[in-house]
Amino acid sequence: MGAERRWLLLIAVLACCTLAGVAIAVLPPPVQSRMAALPPEARQQLQARAQWLRAMPADRQLALRARVDAWEALPAAERARLREAWVAWRAMPVDRQALVRSAARTFAGLPAEQRQALRDEFAALPPDIRRGWLLGPVLGAEWEGLAPLLMQVPPAQREPLLQVLHALPPAQVRDLATLSQRTPPQARGALRDELIRTAPAERGDWLRARLLQ
Repeated sequence: MGAERRWLLLIAVLACCTLAGVAIAVLPPPVQSRMAALPPEARQQLQARAQWLRAMPADRQLALRARVDAWEALPAAERARLREAWVAWRAMPVDRQALVRSAARTFAGLPAEQRQALRDEFAALPPDIRRGWLLGPVLGAEWEGLAPLLMQVPPAQREPLLQVLHALPPAQVRDLATLSQRTPPQARGALRDELIRTAPAERGDWLRARLLQ
């Protein structure tokens, strides 16, 4: 399956993420009774969401409640999958989100049988490849090359590493995927450290120099 066809299918996954977002936005009654014990920032966030819900028209509240009920009825594994997709979407830069939205419009305009065929093709991919596409069209297209670099990443390094990866232009992502494949397992941690520490303006030269070593 070509890269364009694969990342078109990504939108079918990300479209489900709003359901997870809605579920997170709701303030359950048990939480209300424990508000005083929450950290100030978490308490403020929950109070803001509660105010947002109270200001919502009654018909929209009912519709939202129905969506939340549908979310809660899902198996735990499915909820976990959707939460992962939602987190991946929120971490994606605005320009990459725009690419996905454009693909969504293209996907929606296809005949029903073609959309289903694409879904089937995507579902047939190995699970790790499907998860890689959650990172968006640019990183997803190079996931097989990048995967070694993203294995066993220390928790403290995950967010800064993803920020760097999302900031790389496609050509540099391809160079990094090649470099990742060449790097032995024992050297990947050092490679990640260097990548994160290298200034954005210097990353292109750094990648080319590492590829020539």
